[in-house]
Amino acid sequence: MAARHQRFISAATSENTRRTYRSAIRHFHTWGGVLPCDSGAVLRYLLTYSDSLNPRTLALRLTALAQWHAFQGFPDPTTDPNVRKTLKGITRTHGKPKKKAKALPIEDMELIVAKLGPDTSLIAIRNNALIQIGFFGALRRSELAALTVDELTWAPDGLVITLSRSKTDQEGRGVTKAIPYGSPDGICCPVKALKRWLEAANITSGAVFRRITRWGVLGTDPLYGGTINAILEACAEAAALPYVPELSSHSLRRGLATSAHRSGADFKDIKRQGGWRHDGTVQGYIDEADRFEANAALTLLRRKEKNDTSKP
Repeated sequence: MAARHQRFISAATSENTRRTYRSAIRHFHTWGGVLPCDSGAVLRYLLTYSDSLNPRTLALRLTALAQWHAFQGFPDPTTDPNVRKTLKGITRTHGKPKKKAKALPIEDMELIVAKLGPDTSLIAIRNNALIQIGFFGALRRSELAALTVDELTWAPDGLVITLSRSKTDQEGRGVTKAIPYGSPDGICCPVKALKRWLEAANITSGAVFRRITRWGVLGTDPLYGGTINAILEACAEAAALPYVPELSSHSLRRGLATSAHRSGADFKDIKRQGGWRHDGTVQGYIDEADRFEANAALTLLRRKEKNDTSKP
């Protein structure tokens, strides 16, 4: 009974979150912390790393400590007013805006695909499919890494992906994404790219996107999330994109949203494809796409141009 109960408790939190919490607890132990601890130990921990760790990282570490104490039945030392005020002061002193991944526009994504297309190596075929599916499916890197063959359904108009679990669907109800075929004369076709990869790698079950050794040997294990970042950066560099350090796998999701908006896609369609729960998230991407076009300063500058050209 106890083991069954523990299994359900563990299932309430995603594996990524549990991994993050475990890392935070290890860091606290490495520093010299002992659990359970009091608010004084938490304050000393905060002060030790106040200048070297991002305030958001410190806040996450405190959340992990709070969770540990709560589930072990001990008083939570992180709720102490001195702890909360100290963290707030660190944030005000050292806080910086969260660095966001640059959106990958469709035009630059096509440059990457055009570079990969003629390459018949297994790695290039996989990377081509990975980037196109990630972009047009607006998939998170965790979703790309966890994607399996049994989550794919081929349809006359394209591909349907049914994610058994995602960041916004921790209960496992299933999130469905439809990815259509590209135009016959277009550079991109995510559906054909994925079919090509599965056939080339002879994958009929298990993980879709797998590791390949430096000698070109295909494994059975899925890609790591961090590896997907590295793949995108390497492919962008090969395509001579000038902003490689600003890219991450999240650039694919952002790129889908901003590029779709510029091409006239409806707000609700963008939101559905990305699986975003909150309108504000999607609106942020749209505002990014429109920051020069829908711009009050531009209206005034163009007005002055009209006035200048109308003068004799």
